[in-house]
Amino acid sequence: MARDNAVLLRVATAVPEHCLDQRDVTERARDIFGSRFGDFERLARVFETAGIRRRYSVRPLEWYATAGGWAERTKAYLEAGTDLYAAAAERVLAAAGMTGRDVDTIVTISSTGIATPSLDARAAKRLGLREDVARVPVFGLGCAGGVTGLGLAGRLAQARPGSLVLVIAMELCTLAFRGDTLSKANIVATALFGDGAAAALVRAGNGEKGVAIIEGSGEHQWPDTLDIMGWDVEPEGLGVIFARAIPPFAEANFGSAMDGILARLGLVRDDVSRFVCHPGGAKVIEALERSLGLDQGSLDHEREVLSDYGNMSAPTALFVLDRVIGAGLPDRAVLTAMGPGFTASAVSLLRPN
Repeated sequence: MARDNAVLLRVATAVPEHCLDQRDVTERARDIFGSRFGDFERLARVFETAGIRRRYSVRPLEWYATAGGWAERTKAYLEAGTDLYAAAAERVLAAAGMTGRDVDTIVTISSTGIATPSLDARAAKRLGLREDVARVPVFGLGCAGGVTGLGLAGRLAQARPGSLVLVIAMELCTLAFRGDTLSKANIVATALFGDGAAAALVRAGNGEKGVAIIEGSGEHQWPDTLDIMGWDVEPEGLGVIFARAIPPFAEANFGSAMDGILARLGLVRDDVSRFVCHPGGAKVIEALERSLGLDQGSLDHEREVLSDYGNMSAPTALFVLDRVIGAGLPDRAVLTAMGPGFTASAVSLLRPN
């Protein structure tokens, strides 16, 4: 039996109150690492070349110089993370003229902290969710989480036509800052990561127009790539894993992975009006343009989001999508991201008639 496509009704974003200027972050990092890490000045160039002007944090810059271990970081994740999570949800519901009681299923994407009960339960009263709401918390998707979560929301909406699915991606990447870790990966993470949340509403079979039709979604996982991206769970907190450089891997492999995902959707690259990509960093954006055969500078909204917010992991691709929608969604846009696994994820979106 043919089923109606799921429709993306609205997208909304939220960031915490503390704005971190990249120049201030660079100087604070120099204070923390400079005298203890002989390679710091060479690595510090990444603060200038990352393509980031500012980003946002749930804690002021001073907090990171004395950040404690798991207990203090988890407290910040639960308190500030729940507030940010709820703020994104409230914005998307308000934009759609809905309330929490309209939500039938809530999908939560987050990999930067541990919450049991999960964030959806902690925010349920504030959001006014019904007692029978279906909760789907998802952990471990990293930067691919926002894209994969939107694809999952589309399939859940199709499975229950008429039901409203709310998907929220919330990450507090700055809580992974580790002043005790003298490594290249930690310096790169310090130069890149910010905090943020994005939310989307999806429904199928209700005659909705929305802002986009979810045509389909797919993923590609490369074997023997667990070392490219992830977390180490250590006594002081999460420690970032960047054992292999991501830009050269993306340039060599991303295009063919997208071709495979598109083929499974009955599409080819020429059918896509615009690729909407997760901007992991300036060099990642350049690698994606080369791998997808795009003109240099094509991923303009990606560069803008990176400059304004840094890499927020899972929500970042949805921040880019929000800008693309605001500028006018093309006929067919394919939202993409890469994440731990190592995985590529994609969602094909059509402009409504």
